[in-house]
Amino acid sequence: MNLVKRKVSVKMVETKGIEKHPVPVLGIDYKVEIVYKNVKITELNIENKTIKIALPNRYKKMNNQEILDLAIDKMYEQIAKVEMERAMEKIRIMVGFAPEEYEIKKMKTLGKCENKKITIHPELVKYNRKVIDYVVLHQYCHLKHKNHTKAFFKMVETYLPEYKKCEEILLNI
Repeated sequence: MNLVKRKVSVKMVETKGIEKHPVPVLGIDYKVEIVYKNVKITELNIENKTIKIALPNRYKKMNNQEILDLAIDKMYEQIAKVEMERAMEKIRIMVGFAPEEYEIKKMKTLGKCENKKITIHPELVKYNRKVIDYVVLHQYCHLKHKNHTKAFFKMVETYLPEYKKCEEILLNI
C-alpha cells in the first residue's frame, strides 16, 4: 500500500537507518524502518507489516530518535486526514447531521466537541476503524447532548450498539 510516495529521478544510495516497533496503524502493529537515500523528498511505503520511510541524506546528522518520532507523527497526521474524512462522512450519513467544522490536532484527549466543532487527535488512527468510528460518533452525539447523560448514551447505543467494546479498548491502554 502506497500512502505517500513520490519518485525522484536521481541515483539511489541507501544507508540503513533506525527501526522502531511496534507502531500501530488502524489496529495493526507495524515495524518502522528508516533509511537515508539520495532523494529530495521523503518517501513512505508499507510492505509486509513494515513501514519503510526513506529520508533525504541531509537528515543523517540529526538525532535519529527525533527523526523517527517526527516521521511517525507526520505519518499519523496524513493517515488521519484520510481516515477522518471517511469516518466523518460515514457518521454524518448515519445520524443525518454534521458539525459546523472539524479539525485534526494534537491534544490531551482523542476527541472533543466544543462550540459545534469536533477536534480529533491524529493518533486516533492507531486504533481499528470501529474504534475510530466510535470516537467520531461520540463527538457527534455531543453536538446534541453536551454531557454524558442517559440520553447521550442512548443516542450512542442507537447508532453503535456495541460501543462498550470500543470503550474497553480505549480504556485498556
